[in-house]
Amino acid sequence: MSAKAISEQTGKEFLYKYICTSAAVQNRFRFACVTAETDWDRLTQEQPWLLTERLVVKPDQLIKRRGKLGLIGINLDLEGVKEWLRTHLMKETTVGKAKGVLKNFLIEPFVPHTQEEEFYVCIYATREGDHILFHHEGGVDVGDVDVKAQKLLVSVDEKLSEDQVTEQLLTHVPDDKKEVLASFIVGIFNLYENLYFTYLEINPLVVTENKVYVLDMAAKIDATADYICKAQWGDVQFPPPFGREAYPEEAYIADLDAKSGASLKLTLLNPRGRIWTMVAGGGASVVYSDTICDLGGVDELANYGEYSGAPSEQQTYDYAKTILALMTREKHSQGKVLIIGGSIANFTNVAATFKGIVRAIKDYQGPLKEHEVRIFVRRGGPNYQEGLRVMGEVGKTTGIPIHVFGTETHMTAIVGMALGHRPIPNQPPMDAHTANFLLNASNNAVTPANTRSASFSETKTTNDVTPAKKSKAGLPADSLHSLLWPLKNMVTGDWKAKATTLFSKHTKAIVWGMQTRAVQGMLDFDYVCSREEPSVAAMVYPFTGDHKQKFYWGHKEILLPVYKNMADAMKKHSEVDVLISFASLRSAFDSTVEAMQYPQIHTIAIIAEGIPEAQTRRMIKMADEKGVTIIGPATVGGIKPGCFKIGNTGGMLDNILASKLYRPGSVAYVSRSGGMSNELNNIISRTTDGVYEGVAIGGDRYPGSTFMDHVLRYQDTPGIKMMVVLGEIGGTEEYKICQGITEGRITKPVVCWCIGTCATMFASEVQFGHAGACANQASETAVAKNQALRDAGAFVPKSFDELGNVIRTVYDELVANGTIVPAQEVPPPTVPMDYSWARELGLIRKPASFMTSICDERGQELIYAGMPITEVFKEEMGLGGVLGLLWFQRRLPRYACQFIEMCLMVTADHGPAVSGAHNTIVCARAGKDLISSLTSGLLTIGDRFGGALDAAAKQFSKAFDSGMLPMEFVNKMKKDGKLIMGIGHRVKSINNPDMRVQILKDFVKQHFPSTQLLDYALDVEKITTSKKPNLILNVDGFIGVAFVDLLRTCGGFTRDEADEFVEIGALNGIFVLGRSMGFIGHYLDQKRLKQGLYRHPWDDISYVLPEHMSM
Repeated sequence: MSAKAISEQTGKEFLYKYICTSAAVQNRFRFACVTAETDWDRLTQEQPWLLTERLVVKPDQLIKRRGKLGLIGINLDLEGVKEWLRTHLMKETTVGKAKGVLKNFLIEPFVPHTQEEEFYVCIYATREGDHILFHHEGGVDVGDVDVKAQKLLVSVDEKLSEDQVTEQLLTHVPDDKKEVLASFIVGIFNLYENLYFTYLEINPLVVTENKVYVLDMAAKIDATADYICKAQWGDVQFPPPFGREAYPEEAYIADLDAKSGASLKLTLLNPRGRIWTMVAGGGASVVYSDTICDLGGVDELANYGEYSGAPSEQQTYDYAKTILALMTREKHSQGKVLIIGGSIANFTNVAATFKGIVRAIKDYQGPLKEHEVRIFVRRGGPNYQEGLRVMGEVGKTTGIPIHVFGTETHMTAIVGMALGHRPIPNQPPMDAHTANFLLNASNNAVTPANTRSASFSETKTTNDVTPAKKSKAGLPADSLHSLLWPLKNMVTGDWKAKATTLFSKHTKAIVWGMQTRAVQGMLDFDYVCSREEPSVAAMVYPFTGDHKQKFYWGHKEILLPVYKNMADAMKKHSEVDVLISFASLRSAFDSTVEAMQYPQIHTIAIIAEGIPEAQTRRMIKMADEKGVTIIGPATVGGIKPGCFKIGNTGGMLDNILASKLYRPGSVAYVSRSGGMSNELNNIISRTTDGVYEGVAIGGDRYPGSTFMDHVLRYQDTPGIKMMVVLGEIGGTEEYKICQGITEGRITKPVVCWCIGTCATMFASEVQFGHAGACANQASETAVAKNQALRDAGAFVPKSFDELGNVIRTVYDELVANGTIVPAQEVPPPTVPMDYSWARELGLIRKPASFMTSICDERGQELIYAGMPITEVFKEEMGLGGVLGLLWFQRRLPRYACQFIEMCLMVTADHGPAVSGAHNTIVCARAGKDLISSLTSGLLTIGDRFGGALDAAAKQFSKAFDSGMLPMEFVNKMKKDGKLIMGIGHRVKSINNPDMRVQILKDFVKQHFPSTQLLDYALDVEKITTSKKPNLILNVDGFIGVAFVDLLRTCGGFTRDEADEFVEIGALNGIFVLGRSMGFIGHYLDQKRLKQGLYRHPWDDISYVLPEHMSM
């Protein structure tokens, strides 16, 4: 949602802090907030004026007309305020249909004034600009300001002057107050613009002797502008509408939503209700709520919410478990139902999201059965068959009644089943598997384009096309078109016509953003439509240099150019007239404005959701001036079967083929919702000869193009015989369609339904999934618009449930009267399935190039040897524990983890003189980087330096395991002329012991369950040191033999496993890992000391050359 209401306190904080006006605004920051937890002593210390001034107290909970409701205490002292609050604070009250508890109050200074000093000011946003309403008689009895107030429209990008205000708004204001009011209104308007307000009302605004007092204020801001206004807004709080509590679960989901690229929404309506929903898609979520309410479930509907935008499995799990936890808190005498619904997804992997839901159902299977929950599932989209299969399986394994349906079932049919209004099929029909759609019925790999029917209702070359009807106004359709379809330039007043046809078989597009999946989907669509060339000419991606990107064109691989900047792409591809922008909400405005600088661009699709409304309006104005059609923002795009599709529109290839979108039909549609547009593809393909063109204009309040824009295009397109419009609550655009029908401009049949009929049944305001889905007045409700369309002559069903039947009826009549002549179906060419998707569907298998058993990074959380990283930290396993998981795939005992960490500590460094450190230092001083220097040191590790751990472990283990006495072992090694690895030290001796060994020995003896090999090595040490005192068991040898004892006796390994780890070099890894710390330390030390290139001194080199050389 974009426009969100803020508290009066927040609104006044913004006003007092940021308004710039010469008017003397009084009582700045003089307000106090009171709740049940307020400490009055502390409050009066912080706000001492409370003790000395007369006061006003009122609830601050988004309640309208507080004065008329008797919810304002006026002209009280502090004790009077406390007394007034005793009868109001934490008391339940009714405002309209909403019941709620009064919890938050605002105390302000009382301002004595007369009625003549009260004024009314309101600023609100519309598509064309911002309207200022002013009335010289403000206050509680202001009346119908829409009728009484003076009005001034400030068009997009225009500035407001004090002269304008004085001339157009202040005509009934006394002269002595005009100057101060004009300055204040300009100041408040600039504040409104700069802080991205969408609505701001002050009533009354009091002006006394050139002093201005803001008494009561209501405001909304564009929440999507947070990234722009964060510094000014701070952490702004958005209170819930009065009558609805703010639940922590709602805040939790809102936090998930903020951290996700997907959309996750949850509003609790009645936590004790028996009907719960978990719906995918902003539009679909409204349709399901409508249907539940239509079937009498409004009082039992527990929640409204939606998930969309391809959330991950973990995000879906978190969302699902929140809903399941809520619905299993209280039992219901009739049991409960959970409706897991959705339209046909465009790009969300249904199976992946269902995995998260399935996990949640398994976790809550006990409570779900205890609360007698029945689950009804309907979904379509990429990999939906696998998702439904998994969902059905979990029902069988858990014993929870789960009824599963796919695209063969009408989207909202499961609501009737869940509420007992229609029977549940025993074996619901299932559509074919995804892969089956890719198998051509004929044996030909390619169907020649010239043998295929170009259209089911394409304009014939003969003269049998039904002429356009005369309008009721008596003007021919073409004449009216010249009045309605072109748009007026807001600056020059000139008319700039937009193209009736946006896409053809030859349309070429540039895609902004590295959206390879979407581009491949477009190319696959082009191929099955038998286009001669790909519709994507190039891509623009500012974050890489110019390069080529590989894609498939049917069976062949092709390269598409990717440019760093748009100018190069436009220059080299002059044939392009469409831009598809996948730019983020932060960069969509700039990239769109840049694209409109190129006259070749006629159509721009903006996919991003969450673009601030002020920026969208500026884009719309520029587009109207330049004759550019914008589809979006917040859209999936549009599709013209047989010609062109935008991005992910229409879903994957199986849905394209199932909905017959590879060739044109006779029906055109326009919708706000992207997901619902795909549902319309499905409905229309099942009830008619198919779609001719479809556009999802986007869910924002101000879509770049409107319903009427596209309906007029469809009216003037001969191949389109009927139209379907899926409107929704909010805005008044549908009334223009009513006007077009009644005036005769629209003569083709229009089937129309506005979703959001449930809104009028709710006690408190609910913001639906789309930013624009909110009625600000009665005429914007879905019920009012549906009735107006019905009265105008559109075909309006009783509910969305009946939409398909009405479309079929209208279509059958057009076929019967000869308007539509269905053509013979010809199969499209086959397109190979991508390897990755075929594997996702389980259609193929291939040996993996790599195998790993220690780590998995693919999920929401990193996993070490089966243990989530959060658990690793929660249990404080430390570095030794992590090493145990990654090296040995075991959770080692605490003492073993400590021993590993001690080994790393004692092997970390042994001074700069050893070969590894020396090499690292020389490399560092030669100017090499960290990795090169470290590698240089590591390459010296071997039998002579640092590699004795493995060798010592092997030698001592072999001798001990063979039953050889320590003396026999020493004698044999001497006889064989071999050194005993791990014995001997350059400096340390029996008389000057190595404290590293002593520390480790004390720990091992204290904690290890057995030290047989260590004891054996110490016996060998007694023999060797008797011959020479420095032949001690050194640190390498000690770690080697002690580690063998650890592996053999800790209980986590078999004898064979322990021996295998020694054999494959695991022990040397301890030295490599530990000593790397020291080598890095030497590298950083040399860089810090700024040491120059090392050259070995001559006096430290013995030059041994032959005395003479013979030729």
